[in-house]
Amino acid sequence: MQKDWVVVGLDNGGSSNNATVLHPEKGFLVDRLVELPSRVQEGPDVAIEAIAQAFDLILQQTGIARDQVRAVGLDSPGPASAEGVVSSRGSTNFAHQGWYGFDFRGAVEKRLGLPVVYNNDGNAAALYAHHVCFGAEAARHSSVSVIVGTGLGAGVIAAGHIIKGAAGMAGELGHVHVPMQGLLEEGQPLPHCNCGFDGDAESVASLKGIENNLLPYWLTRFPGHELGKMASLAQAAKAVRSYGEKGDPMARKIFGQQAMAIGRLFTIAANFMDPTAYFLGGGVVEAAPAFREWFLAAVRENTYLREEQARVARFELVPDRDMAGARGAALAAMETVPGR
Repeated sequence: MQKDWVVVGLDNGGSSNNATVLHPEKGFLVDRLVELPSRVQEGPDVAIEAIAQAFDLILQQTGIARDQVRAVGLDSPGPASAEGVVSSRGSTNFAHQGWYGFDFRGAVEKRLGLPVVYNNDGNAAALYAHHVCFGAEAARHSSVSVIVGTGLGAGVIAAGHIIKGAAGMAGELGHVHVPMQGLLEEGQPLPHCNCGFDGDAESVASLKGIENNLLPYWLTRFPGHELGKMASLAQAAKAVRSYGEKGDPMARKIFGQQAMAIGRLFTIAANFMDPTAYFLGGGVVEAAPAFREWFLAAVRENTYLREEQARVARFELVPDRDMAGARGAALAAMETVPGR
């Protein structure tokens, strides 16, 4: 008998909520982005309603009745606990003080009246990439993923399962310190991260890293550059990728430093985990094919593996890049449904 239930995946980001629906036999019922503004900068009350709207929209667009939904998978940027409680210090995307220590998962569960399974966005995308890459063999492999966005998300998968850690904050690779010697130019300031660290991976390899650290320095080395004439650094930072796609020398310097930081992060991962696959996702690969292949090659060039590791390691882009979070969240929810 055909099953008539589904799970919903909700990917909460700094600007948008993306949603999908997963059927246990038919697979994903959505083959495109379905998104609405996340409104997270306006605080939890507004953001929870925005998530509810995204949930209602995806059911409407797929023709699924609410009583067919068994569970909801939710992901958001970290750091947050395994139970979905946002860090007491907030985060890059959750700067509004109402988020500090907020029970995000519990609030969404109460609002929707359904069981909610929480993961951070890096974990969700990592889970999806892992399962697409390895399929039925997922439980035999491990992988590490980094997702370059406003911050630097990441996920660690061991034997097909997300590693969450004792407090749920495992896999926060963006806040791992990477060596800066040889990465920074002479006289380039040590980059500072919104989390309070100096010299972690996110301080370089993220949109905020470009805005706060890389672009201000490189504009002094390229006086008169068009990006320096924009209204704000935030606006200019968002435009750097388009310049990088066109081969602009300053933009390529910026992305070269980002690729080196990620490569060094993967090198650290290789020594504590020795994964089969290294995945790269996020806005930096939502680019022209030639640019994203250049960037992935630069990451691999800066990942130092032993000969034995290099023979078996895979470097790949996260598949279905902008849908990966919602799909991974749905996969995590599906695993919790009894008797599936």
